[in-house]
Amino acid sequence: MHRWNWALLAGATMLAGCAAVENQRGYVPDQQAVSSIEVGMDTKDTVSKKLGDPSTAATFGNDVWYYISSHVEQNAFFAARATDRNILAVEFAKDGKVTDIHKYTLADGRVVDFVSRETPTRGRELSLIQQIFNAVPGQIGQSAPTDTQPGGGMPPPIPSPR
Repeated sequence: MHRWNWALLAGATMLAGCAAVENQRGYVPDQQAVSSIEVGMDTKDTVSKKLGDPSTAATFGNDVWYYISSHVEQNAFFAARATDRNILAVEFAKDGKVTDIHKYTLADGRVVDFVSRETPTRGRELSLIQQIFNAVPGQIGQSAPTDTQPGGGMPPPIPSPR
């Protein structure tokens, strides 16, 4: 009976280790505070008092403050994945007044596919053995040639005395 208790405890511990770890990341604005922002009336100062400092601000183009929050789950050692994301974008005019408010969710996001091509370089790749023994390609076991002019050209001209 004592062994069954330990086995049950070990099984419960293993199951608890498989449970997803959930995190709330970023700023979660109060919905009443968001709805109290009036387009054309509120300024950067009043928005800052109602919502606090933004998560980030636009670098280029229009003056926009972003309040970003996401709900993330991670199982064991696997990569974390976002299950929910909310972005509140508050757009300002040049005079500092609110011109528009946008709300974005995870469904509005797009996957950006980075180009994974490599730029070709001159030369050839060394094998692991060549790298270990620091050999010149094609000359394993021989010493590296000593070339005083690695470019293969002529030495620079010697200036004549005046």
